[in-house]
Parts: sequence; structure tokens; C-alpha cells
Amino acid sequence: MTEKILEDQPALPAMKYSEHLKELRKRLIYIIAALLLVFFVLLPFAKHSYDILSQPLVKLLPTNTSMIATDVMSTFITPFKLNLYLAFLITIPFTLYQIWHFIAPALYQTEKKLGLAILALSTLLFFSGIIFSYSLILPLALKFFILASPENVLPMTDINSYLNFCVKLFLAFGLAFQIPILTYLLILTGILSIQQLEQHRKHIIVFFFFIAMFITPPDVFSMLALAVPMWLLFETGLFITKLSIKTQN
Repeated sequence: MTEKILEDQPALPAMKYSEHLKELRKRLIYIIAALLLVFFVLLPFAKHSYDILSQPLVKLLPTNTSMIATDVMSTFITPFKLNLYLAFLITIPFTLYQIWHFIAPALYQTEKKLGLAILALSTLLFFSGIIFSYSLILPLALKFFILASPENVLPMTDINSYLNFCVKLFLAFGLAFQIPILTYLLILTGILSIQQLEQHRKHIIVFFFFIAMFITPPDVFSMLALAVPMWLLFETGLFITKLSIKTQN
């Protein structure tokens, strides 16, 4: 399977080292310029963006309570940080596009087609993971934490802590949604076979729970909320790879 995919016409003639550096510099300038442009465009809406992010928590807070800022600068710095994160997020497709243009000339034609498809799917899955975590996992996790609070404790979350919590959660699910692609690539490149992955399925599932335990908040709900989707995504990647091989044969 691997040989068939990599079989193609030779890539373009090698560029000189100085030409590579010039091309890399140009792409980096494009990426930084796009990031700064989006950042400054979003800046007037920074507070509104944080209001949207905090909605899942604000809805669950008891009456006459609100989020707090434990630092004098937090009310300014936290929306500013969120604005920067959003700029990074929005420019991800453009950044990947620039990286792709830098490496594409060195690839075979079939490799380009496969690489472009994987890049597009990877971006789609990353954003799907973030949307999934914001719309489903975050509200459930917050509800669990608030309900688990002792009766004599009033939940008053710091705005900066909440932002950090959300960023970690979104990043964890965005990366977790890459598992089908990772599974496909491991088999495609011959690093692992389908039989090996199936044989060590139990160990892989335990590994998912181990990873989830370290990158989620220290509670069972958050760990399960990440580990179970990781397991299902692994099975999805395995199924798609089997189907792909069967179709090619």
C-alpha cells in the first residue's frame, strides 16, 4: 500500500540553501502579518469574545454571583490573551497553507494529493474537537464541578483561571481529534500494522486514559470525557484505514 502511494514522478529539482531560507523567510512574514492583522481586527471585540466564552459558566452560577478578577490587571490582560488565542486559531488554516507551500515543491505529485487531503482533514478535525468541547464537554464539566461543590461554598471563578481551563480543554480535544489521522499514517508508513494495533488494543485504551488523566482537570468526569472519545476516534481511524486498504485492493 505504501509503495503504491509513494510511487510517482520525481519531485522538482532541489533548491539552493539560500533559496530555501528566502522562501522560509517569506512564508514566516506572511504568517506573522496575518496573525497581527487578525489580532488587531478582533481587538475591539475582545470583551465580547470573553463574554461568549464565559456563557457556559455564567448560566450555571447561583443568583447574585459573578466571575471575579483576583488581579488588578486581569480585567484587561485576560480578554487580551483570549484575543491572541483567537487570532492564532483563526489563522491556523492560513499558517498551514503557507507551510504547505514551503514543503510542497519537494514532494511527489501523489504525495502532494495525499498530504493536502490529510492537511485539510486534520484542520477540520481540530476545529471539530474545539467545537465539540465547547458545546458539549465544557457545559457538562462545569455543571459537574458546581454541583459537586459543598453547600457552604459559593462558586466564584477567577476570569484568568477560567480562560486557562478552557484553553487546555479545547487544545486537548483538538489534538485528540487527530487520532484517526495518526492511526492512518502509522499504518500507511508501515510503522505499525492493523494486526499490531488490534493486538495491543487494550494497552492503547489504557494509554488513552493515562494521557487523559494528565491533561484534564483532576476529576473522573473530565478524564472519561476525553479518554472515551479518544478511544472511539482510534476505532474510527482503524475502521477507515481497513476500508481504504480494502477499496484499493
